[in-house]
Amino acid sequence: MEQIIYKNFPGGSKSRVNLAGDNIRTGKESLDDLIVVDEWRAAHRAVLNTFQAILRTRTRGKGVVVAQRHKRKSTIFGKLDRFPDMQLARMDDVAGCRLIFSNIKDLYAFRGVFHKARFSHKKRNDIDKYDYIKHPKSTGYRGIHDVYVYDVNSVTGRHLKGLMVEIQYRTKIQHAWATAVEVIGFITESQPKFEEGDLRYQAAMALASEILSRAFESYTGPFPHKDQIELVRDFLSLDNELKLLKTLQGLNSADTIVSTNRNSILIFSPTGDLEVKTYRDAPEALRALFQLEKEHPEKDIVLVRADTSEEVRFAFKNYFSDAQDFVRLVEEGCQILSGVSQINKSALLRAFNKKKTNNSQTS
Repeated sequence: MEQIIYKNFPGGSKSRVNLAGDNIRTGKESLDDLIVVDEWRAAHRAVLNTFQAILRTRTRGKGVVVAQRHKRKSTIFGKLDRFPDMQLARMDDVAGCRLIFSNIKDLYAFRGVFHKARFSHKKRNDIDKYDYIKHPKSTGYRGIHDVYVYDVNSVTGRHLKGLMVEIQYRTKIQHAWATAVEVIGFITESQPKFEEGDLRYQAAMALASEILSRAFESYTGPFPHKDQIELVRDFLSLDNELKLLKTLQGLNSADTIVSTNRNSILIFSPTGDLEVKTYRDAPEALRALFQLEKEHPEKDIVLVRADTSEEVRFAFKNYFSDAQDFVRLVEEGCQILSGVSQINKSALLRAFNKKKTNNSQTS
C-alpha cells in the first residue's frame, strides 16, 4: 500500500485550512481553497487506518460491528454553514469509526477498557461530554462519541499530528433509530437529524427514541417524565398524520450487491438510486472518491469500509434505505409500553382518545 508523506500539515497549515473553510462558508472559495480542503480531508485516511486497526484488534471475537467512513464533502460544507464560528481545522468528525454493540452494558464495558489503552493518541473530551445515552439529545439521538487527537512520531505520521477521529459507540437499538433518521432525510424534504424541515418528523422520531429506550434498554430518552400511554398515543397520532412507519416499511432495500472488497463507495443520486463501487486498495478508493465528487457534484457520495459486505450493509443501512429494524422495534415497543399484545394502531388511537374524553368528562 502506498504511503503519503506530508512535509507540512495537510493543506499547508491549520490557518490555511481554516481560511479555506471561511471562504467556503461565505461562497468565496477559490480553486486553491478546494485543493487545500481535499488534501486535508484525504490525510485523515492515515488516522482512520490507525484507529480501525486498533479497534478491530480489541473487538475481535466480541460480536461488535466495526466500520469507518470519511465525512462527505457536502456534509462538511453543510456543517460549516450550520456553525458559523467553527474553524475547519478543528472539525473533529471528518474521520469516523463506528462500533455497534448488542447492548448498553457491553458498550460501556468496552469503552471503559478502551479509555485505559496505552497509546500516544489523546482523548480530547471528558468522559460524559458526548454521552447521549445518559443525556439524550432533544432530537432523540442516543449513543456516545469520543474524539481522539492523532499523535505519532513516525516519519510518515508526525506531520499529521493534530488531526482528529471520532469514535461512535451505539447499540443495535440506537443504530436502528439513527438509520431511520438518515433514511427520512433521504426520502423527504425534512432533516430531523439537523432539526430542519417539517418539525413533525423530528417530534415523531424523538418520541420513537423514548419508546425504544424504555421498551428495550431500560433507559429513558428525551421525554423521561412522559406517561407511557401518553407516549405511545402521541407517537401514533403523529404517525397517523405522517404515515411514517408505513412509508419506511414500504421501502425496498437496495438490491445492489456489495462485493467482498473492503472499500466501498456508495453513490446516492437525487432520484433515490444507489450505485456501489468497490475497491481492494484504500488509496485507489480515495482517489476514486475525489474524482467522483468532482464529476457528480449533485450526488451524495461516501467512502465506507468494513470487514464484510454484510457489515457494510448493516453499519450503513441508511444508504440502502433499510429501516425495517426500526419499524419492527417501534411497533414492538408500542405493544410493550401500552400492554397491548397486538397493535392495531387505528383502534389503539380510538381507545386512547375515548379514554381521554371520558377522563375530561369526569374531571
